[in-house]
Amino acid sequence: MRVIAGKFRSRRLKGPGTLRLRPTSDRLRETLFNILGPAVEDSLFVDLYAGTGAVGMEALSRGAREVFLIESNPKAARLIRDNLAALGIFSGAQLIEADALMGLRKLSDRRLMADFVFLDPPYERTEEHLRALGFLDASHLIAPRGVVIVEHRSGTELPAQLGRLEMTRQIEQGDATLSFYRVAAAA
Repeated sequence: MRVIAGKFRSRRLKGPGTLRLRPTSDRLRETLFNILGPAVEDSLFVDLYAGTGAVGMEALSRGAREVFLIESNPKAARLIRDNLAALGIFSGAQLIEADALMGLRKLSDRRLMADFVFLDPPYERTEEHLRALGFLDASHLIAPRGVVIVEHRSGTELPAQLGRLEMTRQIEQGDATLSFYRVAAAA
C-alpha cells in the first residue's frame, strides 16, 4: 500500500498484516480521489471504518485541512497511529477510537460539517452501510455541498434515496463499487 499523490506521494503505508481488514485498493483510491479532485483541498474529511487509515491519509496528502479517522478495532487503531507517525503527520489528523455511530455522534456534537465522509465497513455487514447512512441522513454533519461516499461489494443494493441524501453516482471497479450521495436540493 502506498499514498498515490500529493505531499506524501509514493510513501509506503503498513498494510493490515494478520488483521482481518480489506483495505481500499490503491487503484480504487486513485479513482476516488480523481473524481473528488481539487475539492479535497482545505476540506474536512471523515474516514469511517478507517482500517489502515489509507483513505484519510490520501486526503491529507492531497491537501485536506482536517481528517478524522474513526476506527473501533484497537489493533487497527494502532496501525493507523503507526502509519501517521511514519508519514510524520502530527497535526491535521485525529483518530477517534469508537464504533462508527459513536464516532459520528462525537463529530456531530462538536457541530462539525464534513465536506466528505468515506465509509467502508466490511462488505458482508450491509447493515453497517445502512446504519451509517441513516445516521448521516438524519444529522447535520454533512456540509450543504458535502459528499458521502460508500465503498461496497458490487451487486450490493443501497438505497437510491434516503430522507435528505440521494445517490448521485456509482462507479464499479472489479468487485468494489463506490456510491456517491449528496444532500438533495429540496432538503
